Amino acid sequence: MKVSLFAMAAAAALVVAPHAHAQQFVNVLTGGTSGVYYPLGVAISKIYGEKIPNVKAQVQATKASVENLNLLQQGRGEIAFTLGDSLKAAWEGDTEAGFKAKLDKLRVIGAIYPNYIQIVATAESGIKTLADLKGKSLSVGAPKSGTELNSRAILKAAGMDYKDLGKVEYLPFAESVDLMKNRQLAATLQSAGLGVASLKDLSNSSAITVVAVPKETVDKIGPPFIAATIPAKTYTGQDQDVPTAAVVNYLVTSTAVSDDLAYQMTKLIYENLPELASSHAAGREIKLETAATGSPVPLHPGAERYFKEKGVLK
Repeated sequence: MKVSLFAMAAAAALVVAPHAHAQQFVNVLTGGTSGVYYPLGVAISKIYGEKIPNVKAQVQATKASVENLNLLQQGRGEIAFTLGDSLKAAWEGDTEAGFKAKLDKLRVIGAIYPNYIQIVATAESGIKTLADLKGKSLSVGAPKSGTELNSRAILKAAGMDYKDLGKVEYLPFAESVDLMKNRQLAATLQSAGLGVASLKDLSNSSAITVVAVPKETVDKIGPPFIAATIPAKTYTGQDQDVPTAAVVNYLVTSTAVSDDLAYQMTKLIYENLPELASSHAAGREIKLETAATGSPVPLHPGAERYFKEKGVLK
């Protein structure tokens, strides 16, 4: 009888133990490695891995916003970066933006920093205004990425579309810059945080022009686009402030993520902002005060709980 009881106890321990220490996986969906999402995602992954018990966090480089949101809907990620206009399109099931149906499982963790529309041309291309892009080659971002959706919106507001360009390249940031260095591309539109590595690299090796997006053009698009400024000296050779458009980025999760995990993920983002700021300058623009505002998609209940605790949500 003693042996039997011991065997039963041992068997019970084997069943209970894995659940008591079950490891959760948090896949952080980012963007291309030369953008802003990726270094911020690496920092978030490190924070989660160190501070959430029994969590194994990893970073996945993707084509950014649109792919990230589709992956979340499919249960293939726990937290993702996205542009606000892509998030709105996903929630509405905008097929032209790359969503086959309404992505109803999406839930927001919080607003983070704004993406600035940064149109940069080689100085030798002669491009100085949006109108000068006509007949010239432009990289508009990876196909169906948040950047590419931004490109369509900006050109439309300026009275143009892809047919007005000399050539359209659908390339990620680093590849676009490589072509510009080799004189195979006149300009690139990059939707990213200020000081994005790809454009810093380009400005350090080539003479560039940062092309303005006038406020009246931004106003034609409307929300979630807002008028913004790329400050002088953001890039080598950029001696003056340049007006442009900006779109708020969000961190998004899904209904498949538990309230408790979403609460911890939210709390650790907004209580470790210095670590995010040290991973990329865009991290300095993330503010708890504005984290719970303006989203086209509902907050995750776990995130809502945290914001109510902090008094930024009633």
